[in-house]
Amino acid sequence: MLSKVISAGVSALLCLASTASAVSISNREDTAQKLTVIVGEARKNHVIKPEETLDGVCKSGCLLRLNNDVRDDPYELQGSDVISIEDGEVWLEDAGEASASPSGAGTKPR
Repeated sequence: MLSKVISAGVSALLCLASTASAVSISNREDTAQKLTVIVGEARKNHVIKPEETLDGVCKSGCLLRLNNDVRDDPYELQGSDVISIEDGEVWLEDAGEASASPSGAGTKPR
C-alpha cells in the first residue's frame, strides 16, 4: 500500500515538473489574440483572451504565429520560455532577456 502512495506522489511530481518546463503565454493586450502553435507538422490554433495565460503550450520547443500572419516568420520558442504578447509582439518575461525572435531574425531588445 505504501509503495502505491509513493508511486502516485512521484507521478504527480513528474507531471508538475513537465508542466513547469513547458511554454507559457500571457496575453497583455486589450483584445483576444489568435495563436497557431506548430510542433513538427502538427498545428494547433488557440484564442487567448485579454489577461489570460495559456500554460503547457509545448514542452520541447515549437513555432508560434500570431493572428495567422503568414507573411512573417514564426517565433521560435524553447520549452522553458515564459512569454507575453504586448503591442502585437512576443516578449520573454525574464528581466534582462531579449525577446523571442522570429526564425532567421535577430533578437529585439525589450
